[in-house]
Amino acid sequence: DMYDSLQGDKPSYAAFETAMKGFLKLKSRGIVHKGNILTLIDYSLSSAKKRLWVIDVQKERVLYNELVAHGMNSGSEYANHFSNIIESNMSSLGFFVTSNTYIGKHGLSLLIDGIEKGINDNARNRAIVIHMANYVSQSYITNYGRLGRSFGCPSLPNDTGESIINIIADGTCLFIYYPDIEYLSQSEIIRDESMNELEGSLSVK
Repeated sequence: DMYDSLQGDKPSYAAFETAMKGFLKLKSRGIVHKGNILTLIDYSLSSAKKRLWVIDVQKERVLYNELVAHGMNSGSEYANHFSNIIESNMSSLGFFVTSNTYIGKHGLSLLIDGIEKGINDNARNRAIVIHMANYVSQSYITNYGRLGRSFGCPSLPNDTGESIINIIADGTCLFIYYPDIEYLSQSEIIRDESMNELEGSLSVK
């Protein structure tokens, strides 16, 4: 019902359904603290497409639909390899909770915590953050047929990145989707299993 009433350019139903299933679990357990915002990245799409959505779940409205880069070792135009390993330069899948912002070499940036053990929980150790980059733009796509790539960070365009970061910072849910059978079968958040381990996986950083 929410998908049908969602205002704005929508993600695929499969990506949205999977994201909402986990989002509602995390919200019910108090793991996400700003419970009206869900950010969804669909890495099954070409990097030349707008594959990031910031959704106000309460108002059933897409706030942003934007370009987002993937890791250089995840693929060229399409991402199809994912990793949780340090220095892999790949993107990670799964559910994250956003943390605080800081000013880094890319300007305003956002720390994120991967909350799925063995899938994305090395995000902090890998310095995986949300930041802006010159290679995330329509002009880059025009020149090269795809976006540039990061070291694994979901990088955003310069013109909208700061606004997006400010909206999703401080305890919102981020879900990075790909129809990967291994991930979908392993994720305790996606599967209807106990979340006891998950509840204790977020440490104060």
